[in-house]
Amino acid sequence: MTIIKSMVIACAMYSKIPMPKVDWNEKNMKYALCFFPLVGLLEGAAFFAFYCLLGYINAGELFKASVLCAVPVLITGGIHMDGFLDTMDALSSYQTRERKLEILKDSHTGAFAIIGCAVYMVLYLGGVSGLKDAQSCLLISLGFVISRSLSGLSLVLFQGARKNGLAYTFSSSAHKAVTRGVLAAVFIIFTCLALRMNMIAGSIMTAGAVFVFFYYRFMSYKEFGGITGDLAGFFLQICELVMLYSVVIAEGLRQL
Repeated sequence: MTIIKSMVIACAMYSKIPMPKVDWNEKNMKYALCFFPLVGLLEGAAFFAFYCLLGYINAGELFKASVLCAVPVLITGGIHMDGFLDTMDALSSYQTRERKLEILKDSHTGAFAIIGCAVYMVLYLGGVSGLKDAQSCLLISLGFVISRSLSGLSLVLFQGARKNGLAYTFSSSAHKAVTRGVLAAVFIIFTCLALRMNMIAGSIMTAGAVFVFFYYRFMSYKEFGGITGDLAGFFLQICELVMLYSVVIAEGLRQL
């Protein structure tokens, strides 16, 4: 029952998928991060299903791209985008480390968050419109799992910037050895699937994800003294954007 409750907590926390209520105590949250990639799997399934459905009804390219651009936000409820926006405000403030951490917690939305959101969504829309076929879309769908396996690993591997908040709660409650093993296995399995599907595009996509992962660690330690839940959301959004463009660029080069 603990494992099932951990799965429910992960889906309830990281998605808008309706879930039964369970107690968010240390025991029930022990394996929650292990199920973080499951949310990505469900998101990827929805993303691919909409791609196929919109193609079947011969939807216009802009209409198709707009719907696909909205799917990740609708499935997750924007929880990771919220972290991205808070991080944009904090990084753009050029304040001290302590002040940046305060900005992350501030519920108000600053100008740089709005600018960052607009730029991000335009770039994502453009990237989705560049998907050439179902195989490229399926690669991106696998990417939703890969990004979450790396994000979950960061929570049990990287130093936290503070001793409170949701990231600290999930990290401190996690069975770290099991969580590291499960998330590493998920990353390896889905990377292998991506490489088997398309060696060149899959290699560039996963290399991009790993590059962002280490940039995320470097930036978080330098600017904030460690990671937070908002920074984890920032990583996830940037990682998925980089993976999207990696696939689009790889497919474009293949056709030269």
